[in-house]
Amino acid sequence: MLDDTFKPHGRHLIAGDWVEGETTFRSEPASGEAFDYSVGTPDLVDRACKAAEEAFWSYGYSSREDRARFLETIADEIDARGAQITFIGTSETGLPQARLEGERGRTTGQLRLFAEHIRKGDYLDRRHDAALPDRQPLPRPDIKMVQRPIGPVAVFGASNFPLAFSTAGGDTAAALAAGCPVVVKGHSAHPGTGEIVAEAIHAAIGKCDMPAGVFSLIQGGKRDVGQSLVQHPLIKAVGFTGSLGGGRALFDLCAQRPEPIPFFGELGSVNPMFLLPAAAKARGAQIGEGWAGSLTMGAGQFCTNPGIAVVETGADGDAFVAAAKDALSKVDPQVMLTDGIAAAYKDGKTRFDGRNAVKPVLTNDDEGRHASPNLYETDADAYLQDHALGEEVFGPLGLVVRVSGADEMETLARGFEGQLTATLHMDDGDTNRARTLLPILERKAGRLLVNGFPTGVEVADTMVHGGPYPASTNFGATSVGTLSIRRFLRPVCYQNVPDAILPGDLA
Repeated sequence: MLDDTFKPHGRHLIAGDWVEGETTFRSEPASGEAFDYSVGTPDLVDRACKAAEEAFWSYGYSSREDRARFLETIADEIDARGAQITFIGTSETGLPQARLEGERGRTTGQLRLFAEHIRKGDYLDRRHDAALPDRQPLPRPDIKMVQRPIGPVAVFGASNFPLAFSTAGGDTAAALAAGCPVVVKGHSAHPGTGEIVAEAIHAAIGKCDMPAGVFSLIQGGKRDVGQSLVQHPLIKAVGFTGSLGGGRALFDLCAQRPEPIPFFGELGSVNPMFLLPAAAKARGAQIGEGWAGSLTMGAGQFCTNPGIAVVETGADGDAFVAAAKDALSKVDPQVMLTDGIAAAYKDGKTRFDGRNAVKPVLTNDDEGRHASPNLYETDADAYLQDHALGEEVFGPLGLVVRVSGADEMETLARGFEGQLTATLHMDDGDTNRARTLLPILERKAGRLLVNGFPTGVEVADTMVHGGPYPASTNFGATSVGTLSIRRFLRPVCYQNVPDAILPGDLA
């Protein structure tokens, strides 16, 4: 039985070895003890990438059953360390115990879902055109096609999800399921959580007799570590969840390589909600209260946080705003994930303060790592003329955009940039309006909701967590759900290849 507490050793995991660095950095936990961790270097990146390439020659050709058992064993090893993960995770991030335990369940659930998914084999999209030797004017050869893994993948841990979008999160699970070794750049906001999850993967590698280089974790490091990782010639794709600025810089580096590679980045979204007239009249106050709950969930530190609500002017819109304000005013300050995120939230708030076209509805000033809700209001003309109002503020800040009617709401919808989600609140009387808006929103977002709130992303076959830029850098991809495995596969055609030498999934 493992002790519920956890004291990190602070080393990197490079191809099966726990490696110390020449320098260290100290964690900045929300509570509890700080620890020292080795700082990553480009040399460690090189070692990890070379080990991943070596591992690919066996792991990339392993059976789906072997990989499925490996994923399930990782999940079991993470669960076995559940109490320790909660202990270090709550200390580092300030997230409550229930949130960490729920996120751990989502993380292990993703791993087990991918195990089931690859066992079924549908994702391989196997196709066969049988030979037609007597066809005129030319015979047709025997042609088979299957999806094959692309090679080593780099994954960047996310600040706001220390488990589900980090060391063994969705990107790692999808890549390993596809047959791709993974090199993870751990996030310095939660290095201890990353370390213990890496220990779970390390244990699973040993139990399943997988090649040591199939997974490595590199902690800390400055920009040169991230740059060297995405530019390493053996890395074939990158998974990233983070800021627009950081993600765009890495995206550009991937494109500038001698061999450009895909960068699957989730970068930012304000996730607009549109309140249609019948729904606003019937239950505007109820929607306003629900919006406040979604806006402040986890201190607003979700990529699907619904930061903008669009509602018509008039009494029904006023009732919505009043209810949102009342609900937000009752929310106590919450601890944010890092001091840097808290500072960025305060900086984001200053974009709204002092703008003549923006009316403060509820404002709060916080100290240190805490954040309180803020609510502002503007109109469609001001929003469309001021690009800064549409930039994501990572935290519990909401903006109400008032419109004069259907035409202005449609114009505003067309003016939004790419989003992860877009939501319609509607009743039966809003059907015609919704029918007009839906094709517009379909071009703006990867997930469309009706009468709900986008916080909370179901891990399922049908989920799309991505969208047009700047929500993500690849509008045809998702970072959640089984479809995400396609990011790390490519189709290969085999013409007149004997069964004896075909990949196992085709033979």
